[in-house]
Order: sequence, then structure tokens, then C-alpha cells
Amino acid sequence: MATNLVNVETVGKVYGTRALLDGVSLGVNEGDRIGVVGRNGDGKTTLIRILAKLEPADTGRVTHAGDLRLGVLTQHDSLDPAATVRHEVIGDLADHEWAGDAKIRDVLTGLFGGLDLPGFPQGLDTVIGPLSGGERRRIALAKLLIAEQDMVVLDEPTNHLDVEGISWLAGHLRARRSALVVVTHDRWFLDQVCTRMWDVQRGAVHEYEGGYSDYVFARAERERIAATEEAKRQNLVRKELAWLRRGAPARTSKPRFRIEAANALIADVPPARDSAELMKFANSRLGKTVFDLENVTVQAGPKVLLKHLTWQLGPGDRIGLVGVNGAGKTSLLRAMAEAAASDGERQPAAGRVVVGRTVKLAYLSQEVAELDPALRVLEAVEQVRQRVDLGKGREMTASQLCEKFGFTKEKQWTPVGDLSGGERRRLQILRLLMDEPNVLFLDEPTNDLDIETLTQLEDLLDGWPGSLVVISHDRYFIERTTDRVLALLGDAALRMLPRGVDEYLERRQRAQAAAAAPAAAAISRQKAAEQSGAGQKSAAEQRAAKKELQKIERRLDRIGEQEAELHERIAEHATDFAKVAELDARLRELTAEREELETSWLELAEDV
Repeated sequence: MATNLVNVETVGKVYGTRALLDGVSLGVNEGDRIGVVGRNGDGKTTLIRILAKLEPADTGRVTHAGDLRLGVLTQHDSLDPAATVRHEVIGDLADHEWAGDAKIRDVLTGLFGGLDLPGFPQGLDTVIGPLSGGERRRIALAKLLIAEQDMVVLDEPTNHLDVEGISWLAGHLRARRSALVVVTHDRWFLDQVCTRMWDVQRGAVHEYEGGYSDYVFARAERERIAATEEAKRQNLVRKELAWLRRGAPARTSKPRFRIEAANALIADVPPARDSAELMKFANSRLGKTVFDLENVTVQAGPKVLLKHLTWQLGPGDRIGLVGVNGAGKTSLLRAMAEAAASDGERQPAAGRVVVGRTVKLAYLSQEVAELDPALRVLEAVEQVRQRVDLGKGREMTASQLCEKFGFTKEKQWTPVGDLSGGERRRLQILRLLMDEPNVLFLDEPTNDLDIETLTQLEDLLDGWPGSLVVISHDRYFIERTTDRVLALLGDAALRMLPRGVDEYLERRQRAQAAAAAPAAAAISRQKAAEQSGAGQKSAAEQRAAKKELQKIERRLDRIGEQEAELHERIAEHATDFAKVAELDARLRELTAEREELETSWLELAEDV
């Protein structure tokens, strides 16, 4: 029988006049992997904070097993800005100790792309203070995953991770023995990792067995029982279930719902998109030319990201764009958008972007557009226009579209300045759609959006007749809204991937293996040569090597003590920048000496 790790009994939590949690009782056992879903503001983060005892409940109680080792990733890290990545993630372990730990190597490679942290200016010795929020979050996640835990609680762990990082994290969490509770809007991740789901709705928590696909079915079945037949037909959950069953029937590794019941439920649900009809509409709105790129070179400063690119985005094309960070995904969209905004006058470094005469582009960038904070939500949408034609005869007022995106009648009169980050993102997408574009560029559109809002956006895009390019690390969203996947693999070329994101990950793994092979072979040859030579060492030479090893180990111990003392002094003088600089300089000297000694130690160890 599984051991109970955390027990929540009749917990209640009220903010202002609103009950976020009302008499909630649930538990977490050994081996559980639980995904938490629900609308923004319904209490997901509050629930896991109370579960982890980071926040007190107003009523009820939370009990932890006596010796519970609990790790928590919150949305705001507590890293020491004066410390280095090495100090926070690896602690005081010597290089030869942590480098010999397979778990540490796996985490560093999976989250940072290599043991030397290639994206950081000084690698492991980079000071945390100046780093971006995304870089700090990866450091906090690495620190947590390296530690030994009985239970891990993660709040939006996939934020700031690319497709490869999310794929690695899913595999890592599946292999861990620790229990897991995770809040995320990444539905592919939920399907890959979770065996149970908690749906937080209006103060209650509904529990479901299985991953996200199983949860969609169970919720649809529950709502079918509670609703009339006609209301059931309108249910977006059934539409998504139809896509899950038809488009990707093996999404869960261990499906727990009844396949026959699922098929019966969606028997009269049409496919998510009528591609032929949408293409007909798109041709009538756009003509033959949308974007034609001829021998284009895209640069970011002196760095060439793409060269000799010839590509055509046609009417009705729905493209998912994936690639390694820094390969040029955003730069490509920006170059196309600049050509469209300037009627073809602004062109990339080389080549030409031809823009169709009827193109009306809407570009959702990663930055949230600033609006007058005094404007009400509805006013901000009506600034664009009062009504919108969404294609195929679907017309909505600004207020109706606001409601579809989760802004209730009351919420529509909220000042923009009082909105959360996710709500501002929703408003940004709303304003784009109100302008009736016929070409959409969406750069990370899923950032800060909850699953229900994503489902509404996907439903709108299903019937939207135009050309679409999506950059996203959310592979579920890419697979749900696009028909083809193109990739930038870091070699300045754009490639079509017939098998989509799976093919992209396979190509990346092969490229990484090929890059690592020569280095691994060189190390193997070096070790073989050293071992061959070691047999010829005299007994006297081996005794001398042992003495030198012991001398180095004593010095390494002293350096470790001095480094720990310096880190404490840096923390004490955190506000005295001159003193911190002086101490940091001394710390760097010690680090350099330690690295030389560790290299010597490794060389001598081969001789003993």
C-alpha cells in the first residue's frame, strides 16, 4: 500500500469576498504524479502553496509525513543574486565529484544544453544577479531536481523552456521516484507526465484518473450527463476530445478511458477544421501571393541566422515554426512583418521578401503591448472596432468576443491597469483578432494563458480563414492549430518536417550525438594511451604520485573552506558593491586555482 505523504482536510481559503477553496479534501501518495488545471485566478497556485505549507489555510488542516523531503518551484525564485550558478546548483562539490554524478550531468545537459552551460557568459561561474528571469528560473529548477526529494511541487515549470527542454523534463520526471504535483498549461506535458488530474473550479477540486486526454474525456462525459443534448453539441471539450481521438489516438501511453464510449461521444462531431473550405475562403481573401521569400539572408547584428532562404507562405497555409534558441525564428517573422509594414521598402540583409497586395498582417510578439491603464477592457477592444467577422459567416460584437475569452460582463469594465499578466495577454490577442487580419504571426501565444483560454483560442482559429505562422514551445498548441511544421536547426536553413515535432526532436538528438562522438572518441583514446603507459610506471613513481595526490586533496579542502567563507562574506556585504567586487575577485582566484588542482588530481589519479 502506498504511503501517504500529504493530507489536506476540509481546507478553505478566502480572498476578499471570494472563496478560492471551499472545504477541499485530498491527498498525495508515494508515486503520484498529479497535474493541476483550472482557469487563471481560480486558485491553482493557492492550492499548491497551501499543500506545501508555504501559505496558511483559513480553515481545515494540512498534514505532512514526519520525515517528508519536499522541493518546491514557485513562480518567484529565492536565489542569492550575489552567488554564482555553481554555488546555487552544485554547492561545494568539487568538479571531480559532481562530474562523476550521472544525475547532475543529466540535469545540467537537459536544462542548459551542456555541462559548461553554453548560454551563460562564465558558465557555472556566472553571477546570478544580472541574469534574466528565464535563466534564473532554469537555475532554480536545476537546483531542485538535483536534490533528493520525496515529493516535488512545480508551478509552471515549462515556462522559459524550449521544446527540447520540455521533452527532457517530461522524461526526467517520469523516471523520478518522487511524487509530483505540477501546475502547467502545457497539455502535451500533462499527458506525458501525469497519472492523475486535479481540476480547480469555483472553490472545489475535482479529481480524475489519467493524464490530460483522460481528463478531457471524463469531464466531457460528466458534462454530458448534466447537460441537454443540444448543449452537449456546443461543448468545446467534446470538440477537443474529437481532435485527440482522431488526430492523435495514441497520445497517452496508458489510456484509462473507455475507447468505445469516447468514440460514441464524438460520433457526430465534425473534424476540427474543414481545410478545403478554409482554403477556398483564404484564396478569396488573399489571392495567390501572401509572402514569397527569394534568396533571403536574415541577420541579428553581425550574426547570420538564415542564408539563401527561398520559401513561400501561401493562402490558407498553417505553419508551426520550431527550432533551437537563437536560430532565428522570431527574426524571420520580424523581417517578414517589416516588409509588410513598409510596403516592401524595408528588406532583409540580402534577398527579397515579396508581400501580397491584399495582405493584412497581425503580429503577436512576445512583448505585451502597452495600453492606457485607465481604459476599461471593453473600451480597449472597441478602440479597434465594434464588430468582427471571424470567417465562415461568424460575426461577433466586441463584448461577445470578450466573453469568449473569459472576460465576463463585469470583468469587461475592469481597468486595463488592474489586469494580471495572463489577462493582458488575452486582451492583446483579442485586439489583434478584432482588426480582422487575413495573416496571423503568433510568437509564443500560449505564454500566461490558462488551458480554458487556449481551448477558446484554438476554437476561433479552427474557423479562421487566413494564413497562420505559430512559434511556440507548446507542442500541443502547434499540433492542434497548424497543418505543417518547419524547423530551424541552427544551420541557417529552413526545413519541412513531415512527422512534425517528433522528427525535430529526433534530428536534434542525432545532431547532438554526432557532435559529442568525436570528443568522446578522443577521450577514450587518451585514457587508453594513459592506461597503457601506466603499466610501465615504476613503484617509486607511483608512490610519488600518491603523495602528490594527498597534497592536492589537502589543498582542495582548504580552498573549499576559503570559498565557503568568501560566499558568507559576500552575502554579509551584499549592499557594499566595492567590497563584493573585491571578495568576488578573490573568489575567482581561488576558483581558478581549484580548477588547476582538480585537473592535476585527475591526471595523477590515472597513474596510481
